[in-house]
Amino acid sequence: MASMALELMGFFLGLLGTLGTMVATVLPYWQISAHIGSNIVTAVANMRGLWMECVYQSTGAFQCETYNSMLALPADLQASRALMVISLVLSILGIAISSVGMQCTLCLDGAGTVKSRVAGTGGGLFLTSGFLALIPVAWTTHEVVQTFYHHNVPQSLKFELGECLYVGLASALVTMLGGGLLCASCCDGQSVRGRRNGPGYPYPAGGAATGPGTRMTSQTYRNPASQQGAANPSSRAQTLQALVRSVSESSRSTEHNAPRAKKNTGYDITGYV
Repeated sequence: MASMALELMGFFLGLLGTLGTMVATVLPYWQISAHIGSNIVTAVANMRGLWMECVYQSTGAFQCETYNSMLALPADLQASRALMVISLVLSILGIAISSVGMQCTLCLDGAGTVKSRVAGTGGGLFLTSGFLALIPVAWTTHEVVQTFYHHNVPQSLKFELGECLYVGLASALVTMLGGGLLCASCCDGQSVRGRRNGPGYPYPAGGAATGPGTRMTSQTYRNPASQQGAANPSSRAQTLQALVRSVSESSRSTEHNAPRAKKNTGYDITGYV
C-alpha cells in the first residue's frame, strides 16, 4: 500500500512537471527587457524566448516574430532548444512506461517484479528529463545575471529574468522529485514481493533440536512426512492399530447410546370411545 501511494504521488508530480516544462518551452518569457536608467519610462517591452521574440507596446499591441533561421542562432540557444525538446520526449515516455508499471493499473499484472522494474524505469526517465530541463534554465539564468551586471553592455540591451525561467526551474525540480519517488517505490515494491513470494514460513530452516519453549523449524511445517519417515516402522504400525481401535470403540459407544425404538406419535382410536 505504501509503495502504491509513492507511485501515484511520483506519477502525478512527474505529470505536473511535464506540463510546466512544456509551458516554459513554448512561451517567450525567458528574458524581459530591464526598465532601468533611461528606460524607466518606456512605451515598449521586449521579451525573448526559445522560439520567438515578442514586443509589447503601451497601447496594448502585442506582436511576436519567430526566429527565421535556426542555424543563425547562437549556440547556447540551439542547445537550449534541443535539451528542452529531449526533456519533453523523455517525460512523455516516462508517463507511458510508468502507467504500465504502476500497481494501480492492470498492465503486466501477475508478472512479479517485472511490473515494479517497469515503474522504476519510468522514474529514471523522469529523473533524466528533469535534469535535462534544468540545464538550459540554469544556463540562461546565469547569462542574464552576468549580462545585467556587465558595465560594457548598454542599459537598453539589458534583460531581467522572465517568468518562464522560474516555471522551468520549478518544473524540473518537481519532475526529478516525481522520478525519485517512482524509483523508491520500485525498490520498496521489489522487497515486499520478495518477502511475500518466499517459500515456506518465515522461520529459519535448519536441524536445530526443539525443546520446551523452542519454536519448531520451518522444515517441520513444510514437510511433516520427513519426520514420519524417520520413525521406526513398528511404531508406525502400532500407532495405526491404536487409531483403528479408537475409531471402532467410538462407533460402538454411539450405537449403544442411540434410542432402540422411536416413540409412537400416532393417535389411539380407543381414547376417543
